[in-house]
Amino acid sequence: MSTEAPRSAPRIASRVAAIAESATLKVDAKAKALKAEGRPIVSFAAGEPDFATPQHVVDAAVDAARDPRNHHYTPAAGLLELREAIVAKTRTVSGADVTAGQVIVTNGGKQAVYQAFATLVDVGDEVLLPAPYWTTYPEAIRLAGGVPVEVFAGSDQDYLVTVEQLEAARTDRTKVLLFCSPSNPTGAVYSPEQTRAIGEWALEHGIWVISDEIYQDLVYDGTVATGILAAVPALADQTVLVNGVAKTYAMTGWRVGWMIGPADVVRAAGNLQSHLSSNVSNVSQRAAIAALTGPQEPVIAMREAFARRRRLIVDGLNAIPGFTTPTPQGAFYVYPDVTALLGRTWRGVTPTTSLELADMILDEAEVAVVPGEAFGPSGYLRLSYALGDDDIREGVARLTRLFS
Repeated sequence: MSTEAPRSAPRIASRVAAIAESATLKVDAKAKALKAEGRPIVSFAAGEPDFATPQHVVDAAVDAARDPRNHHYTPAAGLLELREAIVAKTRTVSGADVTAGQVIVTNGGKQAVYQAFATLVDVGDEVLLPAPYWTTYPEAIRLAGGVPVEVFAGSDQDYLVTVEQLEAARTDRTKVLLFCSPSNPTGAVYSPEQTRAIGEWALEHGIWVISDEIYQDLVYDGTVATGILAAVPALADQTVLVNGVAKTYAMTGWRVGWMIGPADVVRAAGNLQSHLSSNVSNVSQRAAIAALTGPQEPVIAMREAFARRRRLIVDGLNAIPGFTTPTPQGAFYVYPDVTALLGRTWRGVTPTTSLELADMILDEAEVAVVPGEAFGPSGYLRLSYALGDDDIREGVARLTRLFS
């Protein structure tokens, strides 16, 4: 019998231990903790609308909670009535002709993103990831065993990657392209021509597209967020769409998203979800039905408020020396280039990265922003303008005083 001591296995599985905490949630949590201590923090960190969920949606949820039908399991893919409402929205807004059988309702858009990568990506597969990117994408890719390949476009390109950049990054291991328009974190929106060019390139090379359309309803100045399947219908057999009610309807806490794709992909993702989480809360699903099929006036009112706030924050930041802020055409974020502020001394502090700069801004100005390292290269900040006009003015005024 061996006398050797048993090998000590790691307490945490390596694939989970390697996951980085969500930087956006981390900054938001720190800002809230400081507020709870009594500090007057102005937080531009959270990626959620500050509006209440529309009343007719809340009323539908109250009614649903009283109905015993909603006290039990439903199919893991979601309520048929909701999936049919999603089909109608997708045909109208995304320009994609799909059926209810191609839809899976998920616990928020984040689960849809995770399941899409988990279903398509094998160990070693490369995923082209336009940067700046949402902080969850690379972690979901790695959890699936894939390799994120960043393709960066800076402020000089309005944060929009080109086909030439994608082609330069393509290898024989490239399987998926992540496409997000309007973008989190930049608010950039690809034109119909740019979207078509990227879609045709993916079609030509047999590359899957995961298109995140969560911000498609939040566009400004007459901009249209062209769905990639509207631009290139032939791409339908190699495209997965992910979306949800969180941003458009101020329903981040209700946790209702969805993924749409070819039948075999949806069937495989449905098997995964049946073991992972089963069905989304029935009450939340009933609320989502009301959101998608009910009055849309609250959406219009929120979009108008975001448009006003967008101009307020862009003008304010661009008046501060060292901030270069392209005007976003969608979502509710601005993404200033702050490389001109790095390496300079402010109130005795000399930040050399946007991470250090964000920490200094929180300490010295009591303003919470998210550093560019959360979304790609250093040298940038993300600020959400999904907060009140007065808070935006106060936050910008504090930044102006700090960097003047």
